[in-house]
Amino acid sequence: MLEHQEDSSRATIIRDNITRIRERMETAAIKAGRNPADIALLAVTKFHPLESVRAAYDAGLRLFGENRVQEASDKYTDFRQHMPDARLHMIGILQKNKVNKSLDLFDAIQSVDSTELLEAILVRLERRLFPLALYFELHTGEESKSGFPDTDALLHACELLAEYRIRSTLCAKLVRLEGLMTMAPFTDDPVPVRASFGMLRKARELVRGRFPELGCEGLSMGMSNDFELAIEEGSTLVRIGTAIFGPRI
Repeated sequence: MLEHQEDSSRATIIRDNITRIRERMETAAIKAGRNPADIALLAVTKFHPLESVRAAYDAGLRLFGENRVQEASDKYTDFRQHMPDARLHMIGILQKNKVNKSLDLFDAIQSVDSTELLEAILVRLERRLFPLALYFELHTGEESKSGFPDTDALLHACELLAEYRIRSTLCAKLVRLEGLMTMAPFTDDPVPVRASFGMLRKARELVRGRFPELGCEGLSMGMSNDFELAIEEGSTLVRIGTAIFGPRI
């Protein structure tokens, strides 16, 4: 009985948190003259139990993100069999030796941060049965985080993807560049945070101008501490963990 009450209480808290976040997202979008419907909410479930994932799903969320391949496999393999409309994104550092498992598990890989990793993904597409969305991660200011170091490296990766799409029917059929991803500096000062998000937005326009065939429409930026600024700067997908689930266990 006590366990059921705890699960019910957790679900209520998560549902209420999601409602508040959506309200804040809507306010930020309207402030920026944007349509709130153009901005997706992804729940970051790293270190949070499956019960919390189910609560977020029951509250209407369908996008989920994990930082570690093994945790994602343990947590979502059975869950997705019963919730087939859930979509799972890899948002953490992806090692090349984990690519095979990632291709079996994730709908999107947001943390493509090198041409070596990109090629490791593309040469293994024969094991892929459904479309794969990629986000190229650009380093825009957060010192401890990964990502392409500059726009030249980013454009080189775009060139590689464009060449693969020409040479490989499978790649052209399955892979799309959904957009770019970044993490802003963790600070209360909005100036460097806005600069980080603005840098990603400008990089997207550069990619779209050079490689229109790739698409690259999305901007995955904004977390629990800065998602409203990210929305004002053009984010199309915010990645929220703590503000939904509370501190990680």
